[in-house]
Amino acid sequence: MSHNHSHTHTHEVKDFNKAFAFGVILNSIYILVEVFYGLIVNSMALIADAGHNLSDVLGLLLAWGAAHLAKKAASKTKTYGMRKSTILAALFNSVFLMIAVGAIAIEAIRKILEPEPVAGTTVMIVAGIGVFINTITALLFIKGRKSDLNIRGAFLHMAADAGVSAGVVLGGLIINFTSWYLIDPIISLGIVIVITYGTWGLLKESFNLSLDAVPKEIDFNEVDEYLRSIELVNDVHDLHIWGMSTTEAALTVHLIAPELKNHDQFIQKTSYYLKHHFGIDHSTFQIESDPDCVNCNLNK
Repeated sequence: MSHNHSHTHTHEVKDFNKAFAFGVILNSIYILVEVFYGLIVNSMALIADAGHNLSDVLGLLLAWGAAHLAKKAASKTKTYGMRKSTILAALFNSVFLMIAVGAIAIEAIRKILEPEPVAGTTVMIVAGIGVFINTITALLFIKGRKSDLNIRGAFLHMAADAGVSAGVVLGGLIINFTSWYLIDPIISLGIVIVITYGTWGLLKESFNLSLDAVPKEIDFNEVDEYLRSIELVNDVHDLHIWGMSTTEAALTVHLIAPELKNHDQFIQKTSYYLKHHFGIDHSTFQIESDPDCVNCNLNK
């Protein structure tokens, strides 16, 4: 069996340490502000949003911790290290978001059925602070959201919060001019729909990766076709591609190549192509001469 491992894991933790710290500290302060003013003006909306922001802080801490765990070296019991913790963090983050929007939806429906007076101006000011804090925090994660599912989870959490706060500001403004209290829960339900739509992709992708599915940016058929097109390779079977983390992919495959002599050169060339054309960092090849190899029964 031949193996190649390209150590291409980037320094996401170092790059995003400040973003995580900034998000956790500012959101923690904002939670205290929301609870304080929520109690003063008797606004359940602000107190409920404080609870939602608490889930965001927990989500950020989860993503931050997973990013650090992913850098831990492999061991005899964890032969891939703890890279997959970033996938689990993204999954938990998406679940947290779904639970949060569910709570918002329930509260919004309750307010539609039982409208309550809202202190529009105070709510607008406090929610406006939330828009600023969450937007700035989300922008700090925008660079890594496309290449790292874990970072994307943190970005969506902050962007969703900014949207919720913006909706609260708009609702407070309309209430001040019209005294139409139903606008607050109606806007909340609209935000719930938008957040759910954006979070569903994260939930689906992180769930699939947790089951060792092929990362969505890699086309299994194209990889298979490439391997079959290589000179001296007669057949390909037991091809497996999965995500080791939210930034790294791995591949194992059995290749029937009875006339292949220079294995080292073949491995280096093939691994390089897989890395730079498909984004597969960790490639392992089992090169066989017998098409009826008795050990090749993984797909039976």
